[in-house]
Amino acid sequence: MSDGRLPVRRRWIGWTVGILLSLLVIAIGWVAVRGIGAVNDLQQVAKGASQLKASIATGDLEGAKPIARGIAHNAESAHALTSDPVWHAFGALPWIGPNFSAVSDIAEIADDVSNDALTPLLDVAADFDLASLGFAGGTIDLAPFAEIAGPLGAADTALGTAESKGRRIDADATLPPLADAIRTMRSSVDEAATVVGSLHGAAVLLPTMLGGEGPRNYVLAMQNNAELRSSGGIIGSIALLHAEGGKITLQTQASTRDFPPLETALPLSDSTIALFEDRPGRYLQNLTSIPDFREAGAAIAARWQGRFGGTVDGVIAVDAVVAKHLIAATGDLTFGPFTATSENITDILLSEIYAAVPDPAVQDEIFAQAAGALFGAALSRAEPRALLGALSDSAAEGRIRIWSAHEHEETVLAASALGGTIPDDTSDTTSVGVLMNDTTGGKMDYYTRAAISTSVGTCQGTPTTQVRVTWTNTAPADAATTLPAYVTADGFYGVPAGTVRTLIAVYGPEGSTPSHIDRDGAEEGVQTAMIGDRSAVQHEVSLAPGESTTITIEFQGTGAGERLTEVLHTPLIDTPDTTRTPLRCAS
Repeated sequence: MSDGRLPVRRRWIGWTVGILLSLLVIAIGWVAVRGIGAVNDLQQVAKGASQLKASIATGDLEGAKPIARGIAHNAESAHALTSDPVWHAFGALPWIGPNFSAVSDIAEIADDVSNDALTPLLDVAADFDLASLGFAGGTIDLAPFAEIAGPLGAADTALGTAESKGRRIDADATLPPLADAIRTMRSSVDEAATVVGSLHGAAVLLPTMLGGEGPRNYVLAMQNNAELRSSGGIIGSIALLHAEGGKITLQTQASTRDFPPLETALPLSDSTIALFEDRPGRYLQNLTSIPDFREAGAAIAARWQGRFGGTVDGVIAVDAVVAKHLIAATGDLTFGPFTATSENITDILLSEIYAAVPDPAVQDEIFAQAAGALFGAALSRAEPRALLGALSDSAAEGRIRIWSAHEHEETVLAASALGGTIPDDTSDTTSVGVLMNDTTGGKMDYYTRAAISTSVGTCQGTPTTQVRVTWTNTAPADAATTLPAYVTADGFYGVPAGTVRTLIAVYGPEGSTPSHIDRDGAEEGVQTAMIGDRSAVQHEVSLAPGESTTITIEFQGTGAGERLTEVLHTPLIDTPDTTRTPLRCAS
């Protein structure tokens, strides 16, 4: 017989469940309504960002201001809608939680960028034309840079923080439409961070580097990617630039023939000698093999001073693909027997010239003509906004590297993408790298292609980062007989004509060590070195026309297995495919 307690208990349980269900329904409705509002706000932010970019590109800064205000309003609204405790609670749920967290993170990033980067930038733009950098008649007005350095610094810091936050969002854990939006957002923030970072660096450095406090001299080293070196290509020609009062002039042009090999090599770091022996210290052409441009830049300056004397305040290295970006801003150019456009300039400089002009001495003259014509056109007839865009694109691709002989300037440069250094790993981002150096002795890298994939996870319970590099020789089967001897090297360095021989060095995260090394599934002899705190493994690879090979290296230990792992690589003529693949342990 019941004493009445069981029904009461059942009623109490039923009431509790009912209340919980009601609260859950209310919570779901709450986040659904707020989610719809936040998504709508973020869509308006994306639309506004596109309109803002178009307005700034056309110089319509007055039209940009109301667009920016609209972006700020929508970003603030989206952030408010996705930052309450109920929304964050749903972010902690399994499976669907990462989607809530990602929307919240995107909204926060949009709000921060709007308030801390966009507003300072438009305030600067009201007083100074960022698109022209004060450039007129071949001279840059240096006076306004002191005024814009502060606001640009604030925007640079905000975008750097946003870039870091964006990298932490795990797009792979979200639904496909949201994952696409996250990647698009990252790309936009990365692009803005690169441009604004470059502008901030320019605002800090240009007044002194362009001779605002006295004349400056810079060695300009032009690299040929048809014969690869770590930072882009072999030094093909070299020149001296003079900067004074914001005006830049081309003073002296020289050929590598003016720099015979040294009997006593320049002093080199242990890592450089381990990878390349003392060749970079003897041959000017090989100085860009050095992975760290702080070392390479100082050595290039020493070689110039040893040959021509004078004072060198810095070194600027650019590769041949920069010409493609610049000529899009300058218009077509004529030099030697060629008329160059943005579509054919790379083919002319890296391939066609060797068939059309067999004499290497005449080739050097034409390269000098091309450099002079391009430099002159860039300073005299390029539209400033287009010129800035060309330089920004080149810098983003790692095709411009700058070293300063002045310590305070070099500190700023070394911390930027222009410094050509291997960055330190941080709590946000780990990096690995691939360096290519030709040992064919010709210009066969016009025909090489690369694909690089990374995988992260654990193998046998140990954090692991795997790097896989596929290297291909796409030269025609009859390359030995149809390509010029200057291109194939005609066996002069012991490489059969048409074959490409390459040193491929792969370095891992800081503190990790190689746990597995193979080429096409088999072990072979390799060189090893330390680049700072990074282990590097170098293969020497020879490929006949049409052949391909794949190098696989696993790194384990400190720094390995990090999800946010970036790939750095030698700038190639064609940017290699870089992918992230699931980890399949090789060892």
